[in-house]
Amino acid sequence: MTLAQLQYLDALATHRHFGEAAAACHVSQPTLSTQLRKLEDELEVELIDRSHQPVVPTGAGERLVGQARTVLAERDRLQTIAGELQDRITGTLRVGMLPTMSPYLLPLLLPAMEEAHPNLTLVLREWPTAEVFNALRRDELDIGLIATDEAGPDFYDDVLFTEPFVGYVSSDHPLADRNRLTATDLSVDDLWLLSEGHCFRDQVLQMCGRTPEDGPTRPQFESGSLETLVHLVRHSGGMTLLPALATHHMPATERRVHILPFEPPLPTRDIRLVGRRRHKQRLVDALVRTLHATLPDTVRL
Repeated sequence: MTLAQLQYLDALATHRHFGEAAAACHVSQPTLSTQLRKLEDELEVELIDRSHQPVVPTGAGERLVGQARTVLAERDRLQTIAGELQDRITGTLRVGMLPTMSPYLLPLLLPAMEEAHPNLTLVLREWPTAEVFNALRRDELDIGLIATDEAGPDFYDDVLFTEPFVGYVSSDHPLADRNRLTATDLSVDDLWLLSEGHCFRDQVLQMCGRTPEDGPTRPQFESGSLETLVHLVRHSGGMTLLPALATHHMPATERRVHILPFEPPLPTRDIRLVGRRRHKQRLVDALVRTLHATLPDTVRL
């Protein structure tokens, strides 16, 4: 068996789709499928239930996937040690991020990481908080970046930076002529919200004195995209709240027309780095240093 075959097995168990797994491994689908057949023949056990859609590991496959991930993690560890011996930042770091964070953070982070640490490979996943924790437990991620303090005793977490919220209002909204907002200006019935399951939605509801259990307040859209909320405000009126990084890419004219900051004390969220095992520390430290160097002054370290 080869490390490549174990990587293909790991990818298929994660994506549950031959095409997506092949794309993640940067090989053709026939190559991935053929290599997995060879692995099954060598081990003399069926690893994948191909009759199930989406495909899933068999019972035996589940056990072997766990061992394959251990082997791949140790391979990464060997690369990290070799880099340390040569005083280089090298290896693979698997990072999970929230959908309300990654579209705005990654365009700042990735070019800086490529320039500062060209031998460090980032494998990025965009998942909600619960899935980030599940992936850490399954050892599919090395670290996650989340926006809540719900890490349990099995995890460590460190605050990376604090991000304020701002209002995004339509040009004809009654609050559009204000210079700043307060929490008392907010009405949950006047806000476009993310769909259930997103921690940013829960944080906005708490600002309005509601809880997720209070039920829907206006038509809900099954989308985790803040950009969808921005388009709704532009074309359907009303307002929404955004984390500050979500406004960083906006043109100055749009910011002047639509963005309203809050009066102190500012509503904020802490962006936290979470992990289950403190390993690959040189890689994690390199990521954190580069992240801090690229953040705009709209957030607080």
